[in-house]
Amino acid sequence: MRKNFLFTSIPHRLLRERLLTFLIEDVGMGDITTEALIPTDVKVEAQIVAREPLVAAGILESRLFLEMVGVEVVESVEEGAEVSAGEVIAEIRGEARAILTIERMLLNLLMRVSGIATATRRLVRKVEEAGLKVRVAATRKTAPGLRYFDKRAVMIGGGDPHRFRLDDAILIKDNHIAIVGDVGEAVRRARSAASFTKKVEVEVQTVEEAVRAAQAEADIIMLDNMKPEEVEKALEALKQRGLRDRVLVEVSGGINEGNLLQYAKLGPDIISIGALTHSVKSANISLEVTKTTPATAS
Repeated sequence: MRKNFLFTSIPHRLLRERLLTFLIEDVGMGDITTEALIPTDVKVEAQIVAREPLVAAGILESRLFLEMVGVEVVESVEEGAEVSAGEVIAEIRGEARAILTIERMLLNLLMRVSGIATATRRLVRKVEEAGLKVRVAATRKTAPGLRYFDKRAVMIGGGDPHRFRLDDAILIKDNHIAIVGDVGEAVRRARSAASFTKKVEVEVQTVEEAVRAAQAEADIIMLDNMKPEEVEKALEALKQRGLRDRVLVEVSGGINEGNLLQYAKLGPDIISIGALTHSVKSANISLEVTKTTPATAS
């Protein structure tokens, strides 16, 4: 599996702050059920268990989160490990109240990011097994507040995260072009204003726009919502004009596991799929208490 990014995590202090906001949202004024039923000094051991085959993601964030509430991670699988149904992802121990209070929030995070990593790994592997060199990428179609987690999950699955934020690269979209009036002019304006460190990508709807964008010296051309035959025509048009090797070509819009190889075999450089993050199917993961140490008698 290709590992092509240095990005691992934001500074742990910032990550803890973000995780704390998730916990505050869920706990409110306190876990009234757990506080009513469980004495303060009951200790438990528990396992986080995969209920289906999955790619484990969110291990780093889970460790930090559990440490924040005084729960020890005794053992866990590695980030990106392929886990079988019934396999233990992590063994933990600590105060029963703490574990019960954070259970749902912890599982929600693990289930979401493992679902994204699993779907990404499946698509990346499908392309690799077909002998193709196309990168599978995500998009900015992520849930507000969860982009770091979603993008990192894509990378753990072997995919490309694409842009993290609007300031990562220039991406000229259809509405930009509609306002400017011409794709070539839009690229020229972007090129003149951009730092040398920033790529200029342009989203195009037709073969003619793809050619004009390349002639205007775009770095990346996104063929948006084109049928396979239209993508093939655009790639051929760029090749005939000696422009294909000067640009990266991304294909996006309506691509899924069923038609992925149909597009990949045409020879684009990148295929971006919004569904990796905007339509994520969470992995099935549970937390089970395996041992209880009763409260000490007063």
